[in-house]
Amino acid sequence: MADESKPKAPSDNAQAASSVQNGTPAETNAVDAEVSGDEEGEEEDQAAADTGTTASAPKKKKKKAGGKKKKAAAAAAAAAGSTDSTADNVHSPESMRKPVPAQDIQGLLQQLALSQPNANGPKEGKAPEEYKFWNTQPVPKFKEPNLLQNTSEGEGEAQKEGPILPNAVCKASVKPEPEKLVDGFEWCLVDLDDKAELQELYDLLYNHYVEDTDGSFRFNYSVELLAWALKPPGWKREWHIGVRTKPTAEGKKGKLVAFIAGVPVSLRVRQAKVESVEINFLTIHRKLRSKRLAPVLIKEVTRRCYQNDIYQALYTGGVLLPTPVSTCRYFHRSLDWEHLYKMGFSHMPAGSSEMRQKLKYKLEHTTSTKGLRLMKKEDVPAVRELLTKYLERFQLRQEFTEEEIEHLMCSEQSKGVVWSYVVEQDGGKITDFISYYLLESTVLKNARHETIRAAYLYYYASDTAFQTPSNKKSASAIQTALSVRLQELVHDVLILAKKDNFHVFNALTLLDNPLFLKEQKFEPGDGKLHFYLFNWRTALLPEEGTKNNNNNNNNKKKKKKKKKKKKKKKKKKKKKKKKKKKKKKKKKKKKKKKRKRKKKTGFAPKREKLACV
Repeated sequence: MADESKPKAPSDNAQAASSVQNGTPAETNAVDAEVSGDEEGEEEDQAAADTGTTASAPKKKKKKAGGKKKKAAAAAAAAAGSTDSTADNVHSPESMRKPVPAQDIQGLLQQLALSQPNANGPKEGKAPEEYKFWNTQPVPKFKEPNLLQNTSEGEGEAQKEGPILPNAVCKASVKPEPEKLVDGFEWCLVDLDDKAELQELYDLLYNHYVEDTDGSFRFNYSVELLAWALKPPGWKREWHIGVRTKPTAEGKKGKLVAFIAGVPVSLRVRQAKVESVEINFLTIHRKLRSKRLAPVLIKEVTRRCYQNDIYQALYTGGVLLPTPVSTCRYFHRSLDWEHLYKMGFSHMPAGSSEMRQKLKYKLEHTTSTKGLRLMKKEDVPAVRELLTKYLERFQLRQEFTEEEIEHLMCSEQSKGVVWSYVVEQDGGKITDFISYYLLESTVLKNARHETIRAAYLYYYASDTAFQTPSNKKSASAIQTALSVRLQELVHDVLILAKKDNFHVFNALTLLDNPLFLKEQKFEPGDGKLHFYLFNWRTALLPEEGTKNNNNNNNNKKKKKKKKKKKKKKKKKKKKKKKKKKKKKKKKKKKKKKKRKRKKKTGFAPKREKLACV
């Protein structure tokens, strides 16, 4: 069980795979990297040493010293889709310049082979058999067709969608006590109502959560965001699980070195309603990542969920694990390009200049949507009704109560974390809703440790999607109208985020996002977000928005084909006309010649066959 890429409120996850929405890249990556790398950390380190190139061989001591730094950034590297470290060594300038001894040719060839993607296996992550921990869990395996759980390793008929393990089996497997930890550590509950413990959690995440590949940026989850994301309606204190060092003196707490959290969510997976838990913020102190703590934490939160009769979970991550039900990609829209460029977040395109980049991302000072305003508590019933109806169009979604909508969108806890807007018509009807949340990143390679304020697109809905096709209005016309409406809303939200001093606006390829990403100058990033369901069997879900996007693409293709056909017809007609004109000209020329000859000789010459003598 892992998590998503946003500050993880229950809503984020539920929205992204089909109606489950943006999460913070930080969380998702941390869970994956630590679960996939934690369990075999020492083995992987040894394997990396064995496959080193000759150029790097003399530097073995240095490599060991720097190994921890590489591990610290492993989560972000995986989330960003970075290549294997062995491949980096092979193609490094040092390895290219230095000669390779003959005895190491075989090792170099093996390393080059390892650096190539395997066409027969998963394109990311490890080989299926190497996921030792996940192969013991009730999750679909890579070899199983259509992501359906089979007992015959991919052969035979797939089973029906639903729980992989029956509830009775899960309940019977519950142990009364948690698994024992290694000496020097003990289980604890993190009390988020205690400011001191909440600050401890903040410090743990700030220092040991996800970084980018080269350690330049790290997510900075504010105390307010943590309280908002981890204390939704119905939250359980026993699902905020920590690991501490044992105290050295009586009356003192040990240091918090690991954490995992769960919050209750009601999901709709296609037609089935699934009461589940969203797993989030799996974090382990970087010095303890070879202690196999991640699987232990996941087993413990699973045990506690089983005790509460919750047998399914939703989690997300940037690393490929067995097996995603859907995958989305991150897109970024610059709001303050100059700041992003100075912080090393954005690059200068070839042939461009700072002035051109600023003009490219320039926004108006005022919004254009009539009736757009901040959401109030009085809007909660109307927003819930609108959002619920809108999300019914997707195959994986979270179902919200009014209490949850209020907490997530316009409560005291959401202030400074989430910005929610509605469009109110003259009659008082709410026709549109849109929101985004704040997640800062700290710039590590900067003396002042400046921050990048990133806005993540959250939930939105528009009644434009509810128009029914008729003789006059086709489904494609309604889709076009929805695209236009969403572009107007998102463009206004970009203006508002810019006014609130955000530097970049992020979105995933889920919901109807593909309808406006390109037009609003969002650009694809390196990060992907995989969505997973624990103990639930279901066929692969399409990337959210792809259905609408595919319809648009199909419509565009049809239009292009029609245009091509029309062009071909026009060309043929032109050719025929030209031929006719040429023929007419030739006939006219012949007639003129005949007339001239008649005038000279008085008769028209006839062609006669010569007789052979």
